Amino acid sequence: MSLFAKKSLSEMLSQAANGESGLKRTLGAGNLIALGIGAIIGAGLFVRTAAAAGQAAGPAVTISFIIAAVGCAFAGLCYAEFAAMIPIAGSAYTYSYVTMGELVAWIIGWALVMEYALGAATVSIAWSEYLNKLLGGAIPYEWCHSPFEGFTDSAGVLHQGFMNAPALIILLLITLLLIKGSSESAMVNAVIVFIKVAIVIIFIVIGWQFINPANHTPYMIPANTPAVTDQAGKVIADYSGVFKHGWGGVLGGAAIVFFAFIGFDAVSTAAQEAKNPKRDMPIGILGSLVICTILYILFGHVLTGVANWKDFVDPEKGREASVAYAISTYMTGYGWLAKAVTIAILAGFSSVILVMLMGQSRIFYTMSNDGLLPKAFGDLHPKFKTPYKSNWILFIFVGLFAAFVPGHVAGDLTSFGTLFAFVLVSIGVWVLRVKSPEIERPFRTPIAPVVSVLGALICLMMILALDGQTLKVAFGWMGIGLLVYFGYSRKNSKLRK
Repeated sequence: MSLFAKKSLSEMLSQAANGESGLKRTLGAGNLIALGIGAIIGAGLFVRTAAAAGQAAGPAVTISFIIAAVGCAFAGLCYAEFAAMIPIAGSAYTYSYVTMGELVAWIIGWALVMEYALGAATVSIAWSEYLNKLLGGAIPYEWCHSPFEGFTDSAGVLHQGFMNAPALIILLLITLLLIKGSSESAMVNAVIVFIKVAIVIIFIVIGWQFINPANHTPYMIPANTPAVTDQAGKVIADYSGVFKHGWGGVLGGAAIVFFAFIGFDAVSTAAQEAKNPKRDMPIGILGSLVICTILYILFGHVLTGVANWKDFVDPEKGREASVAYAISTYMTGYGWLAKAVTIAILAGFSSVILVMLMGQSRIFYTMSNDGLLPKAFGDLHPKFKTPYKSNWILFIFVGLFAAFVPGHVAGDLTSFGTLFAFVLVSIGVWVLRVKSPEIERPFRTPIAPVVSVLGALICLMMILALDGQTLKVAFGWMGIGLLVYFGYSRKNSKLRK
């Protein structure tokens, strides 16, 4: 049988309709929108906004958000068509199996581990760092860093990490929640989303009173802006490049803030748990994307109005401390809001971890049902109807990474996996339109060939823009995946049997 043998869409739809033995359909449109917002709004909003303003776009970071949102919308429309038409857990893996065959499906399923599993591990490490900040550094260095991290303090004493315990604890708590059930997980996620969105809105409303119109003039970084150096004379910002000023800088800023949108595709992994997937999946995917885009634009406008974009050139201000810096420096009397932002970031991290672990376990569940992974990944809890063994295996894998490996190791691998999925889903919609035009499509991507091509090209360009080391590691991971496929998955594929 060909390596590109495709699954029958009718058989997959029949599988989805078998609610007795499959996942419970407990999620409505509101739950799905909350899942999307939970995955999208993380630290990216608080970190990427200032970074894009200080490095490339200036106050025009608001336009950068619009451009990035348009790029995401192309992929989002394609995801919405697939999710409504094929309401099966598995996201891009499932869609690829129907349109481009088993080998391509395996490749994308393996690549999604970089988006969901490594993404959850990296975010849990960041969650640990922010928790320690909120507690004023109360957690000993040894118990919140990996063994590969260490520093020498002012007294000359070497501090060496032993294990990142907080990261492991938050992963365990979320794993237990996911095993309990999708409706419970969705309820907790909705509460978290409410908290972080409320704080974002509070910052926008209060910060609007402190906007200085002079900070928005000029709106784009001028072409003749001199490079900025630190005290040692090292250049920390150079605006001479084509994507560092003017409209080019706006595009450069879009590439930076694009990654603040990653996560809306996780909604599609819950398709088999949606009550009415034909209606609710497009609402969940596109609705969460629209809401987050509006919040991002308003947030960027306020942040660059309260503080001048030049304040964010310094990496120490342009990273996680940017919002707290703007509040404490320019918003007199609102010091409590700076701490609330830290709480919002912690909440954001928590919901991102929840949705990433949920998405990965559902992909493993579907791949196991197809015979491409061992049966344990597809076993459902007799009472809760959740893939509990997959959740535990995932906890061990992600937990080991989070507890004993530095967060920066993952680098941009999460972005590679995400963008790779976007490319294949965008192409897949067009392929299925050509090969199976008769299939019922509850939601249709408008002008599909144009949207599909643009979605694939934009995401492919962003993949090529990743640094060389990230691409080497990513392709190395894909090579391991091919060994697993030809060594195990191909022999055990149910489609081939």
